[in-house]
Amino acid sequence: MTTPFSSVAAFQEMLASAPAQHSDAMAAAQERNGQLTKPPGALGRLEYLAIWYAGWRGTARPQIMRPQVVVFAGNHGVTAQGVSAFPAEVTAQMVQNFEQGGAAINQLANCFGARVDVHALSLESPTVDFTAAPAMNDVEFLKALEIGWQAVDADSDILICGEMGIGNTTAAAAIALALFGGEASDWVGRGTGVDDAGLANKARVVEKGVALHGNSAQTGLDVLRCLGGRELAAIAGAIARARMLRIPVILDGFICTAAAACLDQPRRGALDHCVAGHVSVEPGHARLLDALEKVALLSLGMRLGEGSGAALALGVLKGAVACHSGMASFAEAGVSKT
Repeated sequence: MTTPFSSVAAFQEMLASAPAQHSDAMAAAQERNGQLTKPPGALGRLEYLAIWYAGWRGTARPQIMRPQVVVFAGNHGVTAQGVSAFPAEVTAQMVQNFEQGGAAINQLANCFGARVDVHALSLESPTVDFTAAPAMNDVEFLKALEIGWQAVDADSDILICGEMGIGNTTAAAAIALALFGGEASDWVGRGTGVDDAGLANKARVVEKGVALHGNSAQTGLDVLRCLGGRELAAIAGAIARARMLRIPVILDGFICTAAAACLDQPRRGALDHCVAGHVSVEPGHARLLDALEKVALLSLGMRLGEGSGAALALGVLKGAVACHSGMASFAEAGVSKT
């Protein structure tokens, strides 16, 4: 499959013309919701989720049959700054675990009928330490966007993007600070489990990187190239591809959401096809969701990544759609509405 963009500028122009929901399908789903055998609003947010999903899929009575989880992995040069409690070798080891079906995301995907695809992006060549130079050059960044774009199965009906990359909570914190401001300490968390000294070092690294690239990172995509990683860029590419195909997306944790946020700055509303699966205990995640005006479906104290929180939220979305599409109407059930 070829990609419809040959440059970052072309990718950004494509985002500007991304399709919206099917308004007729959404209206029909809203009408159907009012006829189901329940009091109005009795299913709470599940009703909104089902109507939202129907609008993107173009049918008033949708089903979720082909969920796809894509896990992207990348290594980060910024780990040279001592920002992680684990060595970079763990990234490749976890990729093997994903491929063998042994990780948490594999179990959760199996629970809810989702396939898992894994893409390791040049693990032998970490990105550049962003405290010294941009993490990726234009060619590397475009390649990562393309890998994410091509990873999406056009026949899938819901997409979850997971990630693995030692050091990527530092990249996510730097992206969030660059996009939304504040202090570095507002966005950094313990990630893989750094101690207090490690946390302070992480904030210093984030602040230094954002200060270095402040003048060159003019758009969200610039921020992603300068401060992100290949797996984060691939996530952005996959989410953009899903939008073009009107495939709804469940966002995972802090890292996935930071990558997605870089799409929202070039085109506000670029994430309308996304819902937040959960809010993690990474302190920057709740702040980031607030900035994007996304309300998480779950809050379970998770911080694993891999797409795990979003995979659990898939169960909620499947429940919402099942109720909406499978319930009888008052007329069908012979139940009096008044």
